[in-house]
Amino acid sequence: MRRALRLRGERRQLMTVEAEVLGELRRLRVRVPQLTGVLAASTDGLVLAEELSGGGTDIEPEGIAALTAAALGVSLRLADSTGRGGFRELLIRGEHGYVATYAAGGSAVLTVLAEPRINVGRLHLEARRSGARIGELVDAALERPENA
Repeated sequence: MRRALRLRGERRQLMTVEAEVLGELRRLRVRVPQLTGVLAASTDGLVLAEELSGGGTDIEPEGIAALTAAALGVSLRLADSTGRGGFRELLIRGEHGYVATYAAGGSAVLTVLAEPRINVGRLHLEARRSGARIGELVDAALERPENA
C-alpha cells in the first residue's frame, strides 16, 4: 500500500513537467527533421509527453512506453552482466528506419523514431542533448516536495 501511494505521488510530480518535456521534444524534431516520432517516458513505462502521430501509421504512445520500459530492463541487465556500466542508449535499425532509446536522467527515457535516411551521428548528438535536458526536468520534479 505504501509503495502504491509513493508511486502515485511520483506520477503526479512527473506530470507537472509535461509541457516543458513536450517543448523539448518539439525542439528536437525541429533540429532533426528526419524524426517521425518522439516520446519521453518514465522508466516504468508512464508516458510523460509524446508526438508520435503522422507518417501514415497509428502508434499508441502507451504501447511504445511499455515496450521501451521492457527493452530498458533487458538493456540494463545486459550492460550490467557484461560489465559495461549504466544504460546510456539502445539503437534498433529496421527495414523502415530506426528506433533509438536514450537515458534521460535517473527516472526517464527518450525514445525516437527516425527515417532510414537519417544521419545516425546527428541523431545521437541531438537526442543525447535532449535526453539530458529531459532528465534534468524530470529529476528536478521528483526532488521537489509533492505539495510545493
